[in-house]
Amino acid sequence: MPPWPADPSYRHFLDERVLSHDAIEIIKKWVEGGSPAGDPARLPPKPDFPEGSMLGKPDLVVKMREPVRIPGDNKDRFMVIKIPYELPHDRFIRAIEFVPGNRKLIHHMNGHIVQYEDKKKNPFEGPNVVDRESVKTLEESYHAIHLLNDDGSYPELARSVANYLPGASSGLIYPGGIGGWILKKRGAFLMRDIHYGPSPVETEDQSSFNVFFMDTPPRRPTRELQMGTLGVSEIIPPLVIPPNVVKTFTTKTVIPEDLSLITINPHMHLLGKSFEAFAATPDGRTIPLVKIPKWDFRWQYFYVFPKLLKIPRGSTIAAIGIYDNSASNPNNPFSPPREIIGTNGSMRMTDEMFQLIMTYVPYQAGDEDISLASPSVR
Repeated sequence: MPPWPADPSYRHFLDERVLSHDAIEIIKKWVEGGSPAGDPARLPPKPDFPEGSMLGKPDLVVKMREPVRIPGDNKDRFMVIKIPYELPHDRFIRAIEFVPGNRKLIHHMNGHIVQYEDKKKNPFEGPNVVDRESVKTLEESYHAIHLLNDDGSYPELARSVANYLPGASSGLIYPGGIGGWILKKRGAFLMRDIHYGPSPVETEDQSSFNVFFMDTPPRRPTRELQMGTLGVSEIIPPLVIPPNVVKTFTTKTVIPEDLSLITINPHMHLLGKSFEAFAATPDGRTIPLVKIPKWDFRWQYFYVFPKLLKIPRGSTIAAIGIYDNSASNPNNPFSPPREIIGTNGSMRMTDEMFQLIMTYVPYQAGDEDISLASPSVR
């Protein structure tokens, strides 16, 4: 069973991968008793593992137009990749699922949709891939893959339609008319950065997106709030971790409107030791959000609340991250430890980040009663 880093005594989430104390005791006694086989007649049927999708049969598969070559030089690779498409007409989208083509090497992916409408006649022009090391800025990478409109302006961007992290499932479906997008007939899926880990041998990747249509327009599109690194709130003190030091950092922001939280995603790299986030309301209450007592970089989730979680206007959302840059940290990438500066927002595993990313919708009366347990698309 995959691990569950979040502390269930602090906050419960959907699909928790935990065993109760009684279940653990039963397994313990069974092992101590020699692990005898049970009655074969009572065996449940083997699970039907889906092939190519965790959500069902997609209406559209948008795949990299050609494989991306990954050199065998043991270096991290950060790419910006577009996958252009053209449809007969606009469509409403219920869910988008990222399917990694090379699970061994893909560390993370941030996916967006470029909406051209009629401002670009040929979305397929130009190369589709650029290595971030070959350009100085993100804007230069957009020009390199001919992402801009024909008049040189920037196209509309639907942000964070699909993301991928170690241990996380890509593609979430929300009930109650929550979520969804409008897919213009002409556009491109944009992997604004996809991180390939080091490889000792030359290999390739050809990832794809599964797209699931719906007949009605989105009623409550989701929004994203990002705190800390590259987000709306500063990190205090600045994210600088001297060698042989365990250091604590905080970040906080005040919420200007009532909102309903859907998911929460804490993010640190290899020096992360623990993570905690909560909301302090104007009337003095504390709303626990997530606590990870033992950070594990290899298992990072978009934790989904069982029901929409109301955060009142004027609340302060705060996150506390503890980092261990000592030799006793088995995940420390450097021996001996060296100073790590995380303020540049680098995505490299050997650098550091301190982020809290939340998906939400503006609050509506009755949101507290809306369950986020989602059925499959099909």
